This record gives sequence, C-alpha cells and structure tokens, in this order.
Amino acid sequence: MSALPVFEAGGYRYINAVFQYSGGVAAQPGFEIERARFAKPLPLRDAYAAVEAYLKGIGRPTAAFAACELRSKEPLTDQGFDDFNRVYVTTLERWGIYQGGAEPVNPVARTNVCPMYHKPAEPVMHAFSYTVPVQDRAARASFITSGGGEARPGSGTYRERLVRADDTSPEGLREKVSFVVAEMERRLELLGFSWRDAVTTQAYTVQNIGHLVGELLAARGACAGGLEWHYARPPIIGLEYEMDVRGAARELLI
Repeated sequence: MSALPVFEAGGYRYINAVFQYSGGVAAQPGFEIERARFAKPLPLRDAYAAVEAYLKGIGRPTAAFAACELRSKEPLTDQGFDDFNRVYVTTLERWGIYQGGAEPVNPVARTNVCPMYHKPAEPVMHAFSYTVPVQDRAARASFITSGGGEARPGSGTYRERLVRADDTSPEGLREKVSFVVAEMERRLELLGFSWRDAVTTQAYTVQNIGHLVGELLAARGACAGGLEWHYARPPIIGLEYEMDVRGAARELLI
C-alpha cells in the first residue's frame, strides 16, 4: 500500500482522484470520522450553512468536512455534470479545502445519486461526514469511500467508458456489479482497509441486482452489516450501478 496524500487541516488522508471529489477518505491517527444525516435533506445552499453551524457548534473547523452524500433530481449529461461540479467546489474552496489551478486537489469524498421516487426539486445534501479528535484510544480506524459506478478510468466520455453500455440483462448487470465491487476493493486497500472493516455497504440502482447480492457481495464478506439498497440512479446518464462503503466511528441523525 503506497502512502496517500494527507489533508492535514482536516485530519484525514485521501485517494487523489478528480477535481470534484476524491476516491475516499480515512481518518489520520488521533482523529476519527463521524457521519451526520439530515432528518430532512437540505438544498445545498442551506446545507452548507447548516454544516458550518454544526461544525462550529462542536468546535471543529470547516476543514474537518471530509465527505458528503448528495441527491439530485435526474442523471446528467457529461457537460451538465461538469457544470454542477464547477459550482459545487466553490464552497469547498471558500472553506479552504479545494485547491484549484492547473492540477486541482479535492480531498473530500462524495456520493451523488438520483432517487427514482420522491425526487428533490434541486440538488440536496442527504448526509455529511467530518473528523473529530479520537474519543477512545482503543476505537477502530474509520473511513468512507466515494460512490463509484461502472465507468472505466480514462479520458473519454462516460458513455465511451461504460461497462456493458445499455445492457441490463442478468449477465450485463453481473459484469457491471463485478467491476464496481473490484473498484471498491481497490479503494479500501488504498485506504488501509478491507471488507471486514465495512460497517455499511450501500448500493444505488433501479435495476434488479437480487441475483447478484449473494454471489458478488455477501460471499466475499461485503455485507456483514447488511446491504443498504437505495432505489436511485447514479448521477450520469447511462450508468446503472453505484456503490460506496463506510466505516464511520459514529452515525447521527440531525
């Protein structure tokens, strides 16, 4: 496992990925990650203000913001996704987290999906995670991966990089899910973890993956805490399956 970059001001290390988010985060020694879910998701502008107030209230700087979970109305085109992300990172830049320029750096992990039902009228924040000083020296290490779908890495459009594009047959879904599971395993390993450290495994799809849960997830130990299936689409048109994994120290409802 190679050393990951560390965001010292936030107290966490991260997998460097793309300008809009990192591949995942893990708390540095002396810190742990908590997750707070809004009882009612908030529009982004209100959510940012709520996050600032919450972190201030617990004595943490905005730099402690380590991950967020967003919900959007509909999947976007590549250009629409890029436009959204350019606006999204402005708050992270104001908080001293995102660094733009020729080689932008964004340590914050993120999942952004689109519910099939009860869609938000505008992008909202469902939950966020942040670092706090370790409360119990014997506590387990904590982490959160970003959501990942079945798009291969590369410079082409999302559609050009899709695994089994437009194929939602049982075998097409098997290949898509297998690809995403392998990517989650890669991220876990980079962060210094494995499936046995997963507290919550989440899947986001409107396709029927029931025939794959045992074979591709439970059998490898990815569902020790169960599988949390959100009936939602990934944020890019054409993507059918997304996952993320987390092992937060504590989870709160606010």
